Amino acid sequence: MAEVVRFAIVGSGMGYDRARKAASTPGAQLVAICTLDPERGRRAAEELGCELMDDYAALLAREDIDVVGILTPSGWHCDFAIQALKAGKHVFTTKPMDIRLEKCDAAIRAAQEAGKVFAVDFESRYAPINHQIRQAVRSGALGRVFSAELRMKWYRTQGYYDGGTPAGWRSRLETEGGSAANQAVHYLDLLQWWLGPVQSLQGRMGTFTHKIETEDNTQALLTFASGAWGLVQTSTSNFPDLGTAIEISGDQGTLIWKDNQVTLFRTLTEEAPSLEAYPVDAALPRNIIEDMLAAIRAGKTPQCPPEEGRKSVALFNAIYTSARTQRPVEP
Repeated sequence: MAEVVRFAIVGSGMGYDRARKAASTPGAQLVAICTLDPERGRRAAEELGCELMDDYAALLAREDIDVVGILTPSGWHCDFAIQALKAGKHVFTTKPMDIRLEKCDAAIRAAQEAGKVFAVDFESRYAPINHQIRQAVRSGALGRVFSAELRMKWYRTQGYYDGGTPAGWRSRLETEGGSAANQAVHYLDLLQWWLGPVQSLQGRMGTFTHKIETEDNTQALLTFASGAWGLVQTSTSNFPDLGTAIEISGDQGTLIWKDNQVTLFRTLTEEAPSLEAYPVDAALPRNIIEDMLAAIRAGKTPQCPPEEGRKSVALFNAIYTSARTQRPVEP
C-alpha cells in the first residue's frame, strides 16, 4: 500500500478545483498541472506548490506520477485517458466520460489491459443524500415506481459557449454535445443509478437561443427496463435559471429532489418518512481524490467506474440519435 499517491491534473478550469483537492487531501500529493492556459496554470502552480507543464507526453513519461486527472473538453477525455493508461497511470476523467461511445469502449479496454484504476468524476455520487435516495427507491419505499421526471432548466450566455480553453469548445460538435451531454449528464447518471437502465426512448432536440453547433434544448420520453416511464427536459436557454428537479413516483408515494435537496418525501403510510432510515457508509469518499486513494490503496471500486460512466453517454447519445432519426432508440 503506497504511502502517498501522486497526482497530475490536466486542465486548469475545473481542473483547478481538483488540483486544489489533490494538494490538500491527506495521502495525496499534487505533482503537476498540465494546461493550454499558461497564465491560469502559472497562478495555480504557484498557489498549490506544484510544477506547471504544457507537454502531455512529457508528463506521462514521468515516473513520479501515479494518477492523471483529465479535465479537458469533453470530446478529448478518453483520448487522453487511453494515453495515460497505456503509460501505466491510473486515470480519472471529469464528466461526461466522453461524448462518443466508441471512445468510452476503447478506454475501458485500455484500463482492463493496463490493470489500472479508471474512474469517472460525478460529484453527485459523493453526496450522501443521493446514496440515501438510491437505497430508499430500490428498497421499495415508494412501492412500484411508475414515473420519473427530470427537468433541468438552466441559463447559459453566449459568452459561456464562446469562452473556455480552447475558446469555443463547448459550442462545437467535435468537442461537446450540448445541454444533455454537458449539464444534464449529472442527472442522467442519477436517473439510471437510482432507477435502473433505460430500455428505449423517443427524443428531440433543438438550438433555440445560442449560436452553437450543439443543442441547447432536448426532450425525451423514456421507458425503463423496470417498466416505469420517464420524462426528460434539458435546457440552457431558460431565463431565469430554474435549476434542476427530479420527481419519482411509485404506487406507494413520491420523492422530489430539487438542486441537491429532498423537498418532498411522502408515502401512503408516512406523512414525512425520513431518509435517516437509510444510512450511508461512513467511508464514503467526499470527492474524486479520496475515491482514487481508496481504489488504489485499498482496492475499493470507485463510486463511478467506467462501465457506469458509459451509461449516461449511451443515454444522451440515444436522445441525439432519436432526435436526428425521429425514431425510438434503445440506448
